[in-house]
Amino acid sequence: MSESKASSGTDGASAKRPNFLVIVADDLGFSDLSCFGGEIRTPNLDKLASNGLRFTDFHAAAACSPTGLGNLIEWTNRSDQNAPSEGEIKHWSTAPQRGMPGYEGYLNERVVTLPELLHDAGYLTVMAGKWHLGLVPERFPYKRGFERSFAHLPACSNHYAYEPQLNGQDQIPGFMTMSFIALHSEDGEYVKKLPQEWYSSNGYGDKMLSYLKDRKAAKDERPFFAYFPFTAPHWPLQAPDEFIEHYKGVYDDGPDVLRARRLQKMKDMGLCAPDVEPHPVIADEVKGWKNLTAEEKQKSCKAMEVFAAMVECIDRNVGKVVNYLEETGELDNTFVCFMSDNGAEGAAYEAYPIVQGSMLQHLQKYYDNSLDNLGRGNSFIWYGPRWAQAATAPSRLYKAFTTEGGVRVPFLAKMPAQSSSSIKPGSITNQFSTIMDLAPTILEMAGVKHPAPTYQNREVVHMRGASMLPYLESTNARIHPEDHITGWETCGRAALRHGSFKILFIPKPKGPEKWQLYDLSVDPGEIHDLAEQQPEKMEKMVKMWEQYVLEIGVVPLAPALGQWIEATEGQMPENAWMEYEYWKDGARDEPEKFRKDLPRFQRVGDVVKAR
Repeated sequence: MSESKASSGTDGASAKRPNFLVIVADDLGFSDLSCFGGEIRTPNLDKLASNGLRFTDFHAAAACSPTGLGNLIEWTNRSDQNAPSEGEIKHWSTAPQRGMPGYEGYLNERVVTLPELLHDAGYLTVMAGKWHLGLVPERFPYKRGFERSFAHLPACSNHYAYEPQLNGQDQIPGFMTMSFIALHSEDGEYVKKLPQEWYSSNGYGDKMLSYLKDRKAAKDERPFFAYFPFTAPHWPLQAPDEFIEHYKGVYDDGPDVLRARRLQKMKDMGLCAPDVEPHPVIADEVKGWKNLTAEEKQKSCKAMEVFAAMVECIDRNVGKVVNYLEETGELDNTFVCFMSDNGAEGAAYEAYPIVQGSMLQHLQKYYDNSLDNLGRGNSFIWYGPRWAQAATAPSRLYKAFTTEGGVRVPFLAKMPAQSSSSIKPGSITNQFSTIMDLAPTILEMAGVKHPAPTYQNREVVHMRGASMLPYLESTNARIHPEDHITGWETCGRAALRHGSFKILFIPKPKGPEKWQLYDLSVDPGEIHDLAEQQPEKMEKMVKMWEQYVLEIGVVPLAPALGQWIEATEGQMPENAWMEYEYWKDGARDEPEKFRKDLPRFQRVGDVVKAR
């Protein structure tokens, strides 16, 4: 790219524009990092925190896809596996959302991505890690602004790329079809074979390092935007033995003791109020710690040990990249931030009907979940709701819920040395902010304007976030005004925040299946429902929600969340949103034969029609 072309998208940017390194962990809990109250070894992230700013009221989406790149405000449920299982069940199928605008199952054309804008403005744009925004070449990162990319395409996979060789007529159980194959692309092509000794976090660290080294070798003087999203510590919980060894015996007292320890450390560090009231643990679908057998306790502790090892391995690879930037003199001019894509994953999959039976039999036949083998490539485990709520406390619940436990995530940011920020290194802020604020912040720092309402002759949506730069540079006292409104919806769970007040809708069995009202300034655990005490406030905020539904295009899954319209026949098939059935025999050899056109729908008045 020529300099004249590179500079055409900028607006008053300085000669030395900052680099950007955006790091994302997958299903990390709020208190997992040492600098956020955890016992896990994260020295490299701790160092970034000590030179930067930690946020205690930063929010992402309740699940992973919409968090990607900070520009995405729509969510497509990948399956009904997360849908409520009690109450008005006919309303909780996600079928009415399938194929609707913002629910297509991939990053649609109504969004212009952050890397697209930065690349247009003369940045080198690279990524290594999780994409989860499209499975086919026309939706690869290469087509959405990344000059170089090594991308994990599905939601999750085996971290060692282990694939069991099936016997006879055995088939992969439905729940596992999209959760074990490590499908990747590099630039515009599918990756045919991963490197030997593959482990996800190490692989992404090596690839990111190689892209940055290639830049230096080519004497490329463009600033860079590097997106570094890990697939860890998402299940299956797997990690190198060297890291697992560090946690042997650490969790033997169980999740309740861990929760209490972390809460106390968070209080000591100033990450929560000394008198905070944590929400009680909700985990009726699994046995309590005291009711487990000795063997069950051992396996449960080992699962948490593996999880911790995955987090430490992330930190090791973050250090690998950050240290290189420091060695090459780039770190001082680089904005670095780290976050989780949502709250900790607390699903007890063993209690799901879709998992019971064929999947558990498959795991027993093709995987080795013996105690000593847990964490290796041929094991397949998760850690469940009690360990997850040790990480989300004092908040309520975990990933896939619009409670604070599902959407409040750790976030830290280190500013470039040349910035005019007067924030003391190592500080903590309780300013409300969201993932949607990240793209406006980066664009302002880069001197790039968002082009909405059009980009390359197509209509695009405006960004809904606000730049954090005025706050980070101490020219504004707040990131958002006190009356700022933000909403969330996933799988029929909904929430809206207005200042410190929040309304919350959680279907049964985890909630009452009605709107609740909380004042998070005094009740961050979402324990004391104020709906009956403050009916006028509740009514006002429900009207805000209804307006939010219209503005964003939320497709309600029940009448309580807005105008509900029954799914059309074309929306009913569960696999209607799968553009590439890559898990089928022969699919990775001849991808075109296993592709299909996805149906797309839109609401016209009171009916849904094909687009």
